[in-house]
Amino acid sequence: MSILVGTASWTDKTLIESGAFYPPGCNSAEARLRYYASVFPLVEVDSSYYAMPSASNNALWVERTPPGFVFDVKAFRLFTGHQTEPRFFPKDLQANLPDTGKKNLYYKDIPSAVLDELWARFFEALQPLHAAGKLGSVLFQFPHWITAAPKAREHVEHCAERMHPFLTAFEFRNESWLGEKHRESTLAMERERGIVHVIVDAPEGVTKRAHTVWEATSPELAIVRLHGRNASTWSGAESAAERFNYEYSDSELRELAPPIAQIALRAARTHVLFNNCYRDVAQRNAATMTRLLDDIGM
Repeated sequence: MSILVGTASWTDKTLIESGAFYPPGCNSAEARLRYYASVFPLVEVDSSYYAMPSASNNALWVERTPPGFVFDVKAFRLFTGHQTEPRFFPKDLQANLPDTGKKNLYYKDIPSAVLDELWARFFEALQPLHAAGKLGSVLFQFPHWITAAPKAREHVEHCAERMHPFLTAFEFRNESWLGEKHRESTLAMERERGIVHVIVDAPEGVTKRAHTVWEATSPELAIVRLHGRNASTWSGAESAAERFNYEYSDSELRELAPPIAQIALRAARTHVLFNNCYRDVAQRNAATMTRLLDDIGM
């Protein structure tokens, strides 16, 4: 049993511009990753959501981080059902995309041959991290319009099948998945397929979030993602930094530490990721949580 604590980015613009985390002279991509990895043992990669990752870049990350460092990698946005502009596809595949007359494309719009190629390239990009033992999981963050209805569920299960044998985690943003009607069937599906259930901490009383359910569905890994509790910006913010601009108080973190410790008893490894990425807030909260878990012997 082990618990790793980290943040959902090391390259966030507001983090870099704040000058509050990286020391003076830490100005290159390499220097920042090396420094981050000297402070935390875990990080989440969000760039792979916006554009397809590359094996060469991931190989550099392997070289720039110490043994035991772990990356959780977000799945490409097309796979999770998000709208995707043609410019975010690999350049050599853009000519093969359909002309729908709309700004965005969705998974259902893409020819099967192009989809197969995208999945193949995604897997190829993961290989350097996987081979080095530094790939924690691949995180699918499904948008709020992906509901527990049969057609959407079919796509979710399709993603689970495609990702085999990589360890994969699902975070839902629609409350239907973990509401009273579908909670047990959702957790059962994740257990059956070896999918990691992502436990979320987020504002209460808002839309576009699933219920917080403290369950472990994979014996290998449990994931807790903390998005902050800024209800006023959850749905209407113009940027991710604004949406997740929330600093957990020490008392809030002390309340979260025991359930994290309990869930860690149910999986071989547990990842705790702070996604409240605004300036160095996530890094400070992650450092505090690390100390709190140490204090209770975890």
